[in-house]
Amino acid sequence: MPETNPIRPTDDEARSLARSLLAEARHAALAVLHPESGAPYVSRIALGQGPDGAPVTLVSTLALHTRALQADPRAALLVGEPGPKGDPLTHPRLSLEVSAAFVAPDDPDRAALRAKYLADHPKAKLYADFADFGFVRFTVAGAALNGGFGRAYLLTPDDLRSR
Repeated sequence: MPETNPIRPTDDEARSLARSLLAEARHAALAVLHPESGAPYVSRIALGQGPDGAPVTLVSTLALHTRALQADPRAALLVGEPGPKGDPLTHPRLSLEVSAAFVAPDDPDRAALRAKYLADHPKAKLYADFADFGFVRFTVAGAALNGGFGRAYLLTPDDLRSR
């Protein structure tokens, strides 16, 4: 039986769907490497976009995923939610290969990032300035879009940038 490649050529429709999934995401599954065991570990985080469109989150130093990112910045994010009906595997989702960078309190871009994040996550105003919380900016290295059954694409960081 001949092997077939399930990955379709990336087109503007795929790029648009991926950008939309990322822009609309208010949370994501975050996969990291456990800092003690090295085993995969998954957590749910609130997710937003910085002024430049890069994925960002606000994390507490008390969270295991924060310690994991401090030990090894390599991670993955999964965004996209199943719809109210049908097989969850037929709904679009986007997997991102990312690297985490903690935003320093004196970073000149922090104020704009904070304002954008809190506009999208107003309840985070309650704890955003606590001493144990900080922003993390994710740099995307690559992405895989599953646009629904039989619609798989590989995307580059440039494919995810708004035009």
